[in-house]
Amino acid sequence: MEDWWESDYMAFYTQTKATQVLQCLEKTTVLKLSYKDYHQLLKEVPKMVEFFLSKAVNGHISNQRRILSLMTLDAKERYEQFLKYYPSLIQRIPKTTLAAYLGLSRETLSRFFRES
Repeated sequence: MEDWWESDYMAFYTQTKATQVLQCLEKTTVLKLSYKDYHQLLKEVPKMVEFFLSKAVNGHISNQRRILSLMTLDAKERYEQFLKYYPSLIQRIPKTTLAAYLGLSRETLSRFFRES
C-alpha cells in the first residue's frame, strides 16, 4: 500500500534474526535504516519520533483489524471489510494472494467477485 512501511519489527527492535519475508507485488522503493542509525536519527531529528510512532500505530491497527477479522468474521464479511478499508488494492493484487491474505480459497473469492 502506498506510504506504508513494512518490516520484521520484532527482529529490528530486538536485534534478532528476521523470521518474516516481505514480497513486493508492485514496483517498490526499499529503504534501509540500521538500528544504530535509527536511534541516531531520533536524537538528531526529534520530529522523526512522531513520524515513526504514527507509522507504527497505523501498522498495529491494520494488523489488529486483520487478526480480529480472521477470528470473528465469516469469509464474506472479511472480503467486505477488505473492500471497505483497501478498495484501491482489489484490482491491483493477484486473486490468489488476496485469497490467502483473507484466509479464503481462491474459489470462494471468485464467487464473491461474481456476486459483486
